[in-house]
Amino acid sequence: MIKLKKSQKSTVSLIDLAPMTDMVFQVLLFFIISSSFVVEPGIKVNLPKSQTSELQVQQKLVITIDKSQQVFVDNKPVSIDQLEDKIKLLLPYYQDKIVVIRADESVPHGLVVKIMDISKTAGAQKLAIATEKKE
Repeated sequence: MIKLKKSQKSTVSLIDLAPMTDMVFQVLLFFIISSSFVVEPGIKVNLPKSQTSELQVQQKLVITIDKSQQVFVDNKPVSIDQLEDKIKLLLPYYQDKIVVIRADESVPHGLVVKIMDISKTAGAQKLAIATEKKE
């Protein structure tokens, strides 16, 4: 009698990639969503509230005045005497020549107006005052 060899069936195991792709997309979605909630770093100021606040998405030079009336240009401290020269130095790098003033709500109005005048003299084409939307 002839003995026949039983053919060994090779077992092919398939890896289901669906759960892995689900996890990759969930992690990607998490990073996309959490990156939009990044707080703007810099000097802590309490901005005044406004009903008509709009988000500014254009490139702009930011001047910050904290509650102790210290002036910062792009988060670097600057004296009032050096402010015009600093703006003249930096403004050419901003295509729209927009200056945004972020002043703490306790800063005197006269100081904000003085910084607006200095900005215009230094070549700013547009000025904006930063506010936060009322809730």
